[in-house]
Amino acid sequence: MKTILYVHGMGGGGDSRIPSILRDILSPGILVVVRTYDFDPETATSQLAGWAAEVKPDLVIGESMGAIHAVALKGYPHLFVSPSLNAPLFFRAMAGLAWIPGVTRFFDRYYHPKKGDRQTLHFDRKTLLKWPEIRRMALENSTLKGSRDFFHAFFGSRDSYRRSGVVLVRTWRKYFGEGTWTVYDGTHFMEEEYIRSLLVPKILSLLA
Repeated sequence: MKTILYVHGMGGGGDSRIPSILRDILSPGILVVVRTYDFDPETATSQLAGWAAEVKPDLVIGESMGAIHAVALKGYPHLFVSPSLNAPLFFRAMAGLAWIPGVTRFFDRYYHPKKGDRQTLHFDRKTLLKWPEIRRMALENSTLKGSRDFFHAFFGSRDSYRRSGVVLVRTWRKYFGEGTWTVYDGTHFMEEEYIRSLLVPKILSLLA
């Protein structure tokens, strides 16, 4: 039995769409483990490190903002879907706005996740200011910094977050080098056709 540790994105969780599809496609031979971690990045770092030690994954997959936490897990091959490596830098700007009365409440309501086993989001200033340092520490495990782990990312050509800079191929290239990503004709939220045609074959090739 091979095991994948799937690190969901912001507001995702145990019932997130992509890992649910992967479970349907890859079972029974491959176990996909996804658990809802805390939005506080320090707490999440400890949770995910503990889960990795527990399940001993053969592969780590990070989706969107979960890419930061996935990169930090050393010693595994890694795949990424729409890695949002720059989101923590935007959180730093949001932290400045959080001084304004009512802004945190606005962010909490605007980014409220769907019902279900999902991550609870709370955009208080203290939590937001933790993210840039967690990003810095995570990227110590990048190719740029000498990591020997395997990294490959998938980016959607119609990903709206690329316009804002939250998701940038050039940021990925800086830390992980040329030839380490694939662009598909889809959105930030990888469509099922690309999960089946791109992500699953890459998973199977790495686990073979």
